[in-house]
Amino acid sequence: MTTIKPPALSEGDRIGIISPAGPVDESDLHSDLKILKTSGFKVRLGSHVFDRVGYLAGKDEARLEDLHHMLQDDEIKAIFCTRGGYGTLRLLEGIHYDLIAQKPKIITGYSDITALLLAIHSKTGLITFHGPMVRGLANGLEKNWGGLVKLLTAHPLEIDLNPCTVHRAGKVSGTLIGGNLSMICHLLGTPFLPSLEGCIFFIEDRGETLYRLDRMLTHLMLTGKLQGIAALIAGQFEGCGDKTGMNRLLEHMVSDLNIPLVTGFPIGHGDENFALPIGLKTELNTERMTLKAKDACVG
Repeated sequence: MTTIKPPALSEGDRIGIISPAGPVDESDLHSDLKILKTSGFKVRLGSHVFDRVGYLAGKDEARLEDLHHMLQDDEIKAIFCTRGGYGTLRLLEGIHYDLIAQKPKIITGYSDITALLLAIHSKTGLITFHGPMVRGLANGLEKNWGGLVKLLTAHPLEIDLNPCTVHRAGKVSGTLIGGNLSMICHLLGTPFLPSLEGCIFFIEDRGETLYRLDRMLTHLMLTGKLQGIAALIAGQFEGCGDKTGMNRLLEHMVSDLNIPLVTGFPIGHGDENFALPIGLKTELNTERMTLKAKDACVG
């Protein structure tokens, strides 16, 4: 499948805001929406962005409607999600992927939004963005929001891996694929998980006990999905207990794969959440401690 780059974001462009997963209150987004506007962007909220039906941000049909309206609206240049939680998985079969391929746009989020990002890339080839969402945008403003803006405005990806820990060294190239580990496991056996063959695979999660992480990684290994990856980059796994135990688990999982392993990468849940373009060919170099790409991830 041909890789599709979404058009770059420019100052003055309009960003569409949707809630495809868990519910959010308007008061929770006040300071974060202000950051978008003071950064030079216009904002349009989805009609159902503040809906609430139990643990979901409204009915499935309403959340899909907001996504499709943002895709169809030519004024919208990027689509940002308000938060994660749960609910994106329920939408995957109802998404108009042909519309996304015809009108490619920047789509960004993390956590539960991993399902949306990976499904869209798998079905269309569109580069999507694992990175900050609207809620919490004010946290780590310079690194998180600043890094995302650079990527979306056509600056090439180049991340200094310090102070990450290198457990297995190496220099490899591959397509960046990854996101929230729990959501990746839930996509196994569905048509919405991209191929992991030859990829630089990045994972993160939060609030999972070590045995649950072991179970998820073992599940991935038993399916054969990890056998073909080129490298593994692990996030900080906030609230997942002993970091030493987690690192030992990861080292065990890749012991027979002979691939580079880097841990402590600032992605996903945590104070630092660097944006990564899913579907972009990149180079990991542990000698230079860099993760970079020659080309921009937007057109």
